[in-house]
Amino acid sequence: MRQALADLPLLTMAGAWLALVNLHTFTAFWFDKRAALRGTWRTPESSLLMGAFLGGTPGAFLARRVFRHKTRKQPFVGQLKTIAFLQIVGLGGALGWYAGGMLQH
Repeated sequence: MRQALADLPLLTMAGAWLALVNLHTFTAFWFDKRAALRGTWRTPESSLLMGAFLGGTPGAFLARRVFRHKTRKQPFVGQLKTIAFLQIVGLGGALGWYAGGMLQH
């Protein structure tokens, strides 16, 4: 098993991670919306934000739109937007770093 994982390209593993974490985050928002409508136990906002932080930001924004859930709740909205901004900056930095390394070769 370990060797099989070592043979997978990094981009394939990253893509699989992002697919799973976005599916999980989207589903967590759905469960929370359902619980809100039923008046039962809710998913903590910190758990929803952690899903976004771990790479599930697209799933979080899609779920907010599809389920019309957590769209006006502050400070949650601001925290989610901050996570998205930091991820975009980090991705831009990583791509710049990679491109800079490619130009040196």
